Amino acid sequence: MRVESGGDEPSPQLLDHWGRVAADLRLSVTDRCNLRCSYCLPEDADSWIPRQDLLTPAEIGRLTQVALSLGIRKVRLTGGEPLLRPDLAEIIHQIHQAFIQAGMPADIALTTNAIGLASRLDSLTAAGLGRINISLDTLDPERYFALAKRNRFPEVATALDKLPGSVLKPIKLNSVILNQQSLEEIPELVRFALRRDFQWRAIEFMPIGPLGDSAATRPHARDILARLQECFSLTPIETDPAAPARRWNVAAGSDHPAGIIGVIASESAPFCSTCDRTRLSADGKVYSCLFSLSFVDLLTPLRQGASNDELAQLWLTAQAAKPAGHREIAGAGRRTYSLSQIGG
Repeated sequence: MRVESGGDEPSPQLLDHWGRVAADLRLSVTDRCNLRCSYCLPEDADSWIPRQDLLTPAEIGRLTQVALSLGIRKVRLTGGEPLLRPDLAEIIHQIHQAFIQAGMPADIALTTNAIGLASRLDSLTAAGLGRINISLDTLDPERYFALAKRNRFPEVATALDKLPGSVLKPIKLNSVILNQQSLEEIPELVRFALRRDFQWRAIEFMPIGPLGDSAATRPHARDILARLQECFSLTPIETDPAAPARRWNVAAGSDHPAGIIGVIASESAPFCSTCDRTRLSADGKVYSCLFSLSFVDLLTPLRQGASNDELAQLWLTAQAAKPAGHREIAGAGRRTYSLSQIGG
């Protein structure tokens, strides 16, 4: 069901007080993860959303209908780790059907650590998945274990070997640049991605999560770009202002083909002024910003029989309160712990 404004008036948009309109929905489907990456989830994490409070595939489909009626044009599934949902293919199918019912081309993406992806790739693409981002900070199995606290690199490697033959386009490989060792590993990660026609992207460490207070001492985008320029010939690509990554064409070299890389500088060059995202947590709460603790609950009214119009009005209210930028969020209103519940 589409939310109608009546007459010839345009449909409502997810507009905030600063004039930004949301078109990109980040939808977390679980807060659970099978890794314990030091910057994301504490090693001793043991408190999870009760399973009965997670959005079901049908509820996700319903809320996607509402989101599309409010101007959303892209949906990215996040977590936690989305592949921990055994019904992930059904979730994607429900979202795909919502796009079809709205008469729009489906744009459904997934961010994942790729553990278990190889065996499920075909079912996910058949359900409607079109794009994928793989989170991978290193190609060294020993360092992978040190960072993620779990010995799962062989499963990730299997998925990475299968992806080049899939229908997913583009395939992006995302690496958080934590320290000097991360900087040193950049050339290997870039060549690995280029040889497989992946787009590699560096993610500047953000002041969020268990290690958030150490952000000032971490490598910044300028350090990442300097390392890239030492090893590759780069040409800037004009980028959509709302896109998180600044991108470059990489010229072909003797040991790699040409391709595209990106750098997401959320801290040193935040893109808050052009941010077009809204976020829905695994338990149905709308967050207008990754850093904010403020939310509007949609799950409770949904299960109490609220109409799509009523859910849309709640979502519009939540988005209207979006802060000007994450640096303006202070004290108790700023998210300083796990990313897993709201999604990265």
